Amino acid sequence: MASSVSRTVTYSPAYTLVPTYECFNRCAYCNFRFDPGKSSWLTLPDAEILLKSLQNKGICEILILSGEVHPRSSRRQAWFQLIYDLCQLALSMGFLPHTNVGPLSFEEMAKLKNVNVSMGLMLEELTPKLLNTVHKHAPSKIPEYRLQQLEWAGELAIPFTTGLLLGIGETSDDRCETLEAISHIHQNYHNIQEVILQPHSPGSHQTFDAPPFDPHQLPELIAKARQILPSDITIQIPPNLVTEPSWLLACLDAGARDLGGIGPKDEVNPDYPHPEYQKLQQILSPAGWQLVARLPVYPQFDNWLSTELQTNVKQWRNAIGASSLSVPYHL
Repeated sequence: MASSVSRTVTYSPAYTLVPTYECFNRCAYCNFRFDPGKSSWLTLPDAEILLKSLQNKGICEILILSGEVHPRSSRRQAWFQLIYDLCQLALSMGFLPHTNVGPLSFEEMAKLKNVNVSMGLMLEELTPKLLNTVHKHAPSKIPEYRLQQLEWAGELAIPFTTGLLLGIGETSDDRCETLEAISHIHQNYHNIQEVILQPHSPGSHQTFDAPPFDPHQLPELIAKARQILPSDITIQIPPNLVTEPSWLLACLDAGARDLGGIGPKDEVNPDYPHPEYQKLQQILSPAGWQLVARLPVYPQFDNWLSTELQTNVKQWRNAIGASSLSVPYHL
């Protein structure tokens, strides 16, 4: 088990905006997607109404999370413009956007850098054998495509979050290979701020017939990841998918230090509600952990941002310093 002088575990007070649930991929474990043309798109006026309702409630991060529109689709440009406009709107209303919408072109990433404090994409697993199983009908899950996103983010100086999806048919060696690939990119670009270790948790809409990843295996995997990954990459675990308090604490003892975005709904795992802030406090405090709010960009990356974005981030850092985010928000 890894030990640390710090007994701080962080989370991001967040809300997820979904431009559309339609997705041209059909991952067997997905509980998020709709077929193309079967999901309406979020409009900017509706998004503005929603964001207004979130102001002054301690929410700093607006996660823009979308299904994927095919790169050659006639709707791709409109989809990308909507994502850009949602980020710009969130910024104008005092929030900090973080976008995770699947693989993007280099040019799309460069544009979104101007309206995001950080971005992300799950690698999931790099083994190509999953293209014959859970990713058989998911063209954008080709490992090279997704790995390239991390490299482009490095070239563009975009603070980036990535992660592994556990229990979808990979082996222990496969997980280590994926972690080592992340480590290698970070050593070149120093752009990875977080790695999420996300256990597969069966939902009501998936076709993948497999048991959940055993959370009792997580502490050992976290300890292994802590050995492989550079020390300045934070390991994140989702507390709604590690529901047994003793094992959540074991994950922290093993080296995890972040609980991700906590909001009213986990759009990726809608069958697993996020725990209330108070409940997390009741678990963590007796064990000596302090639960602290953070921004979607880590301090060491602030100078990667534009002057405008740095101003917004500084305001939020001052708010955290004044403890305005140390209490739960209510929706």
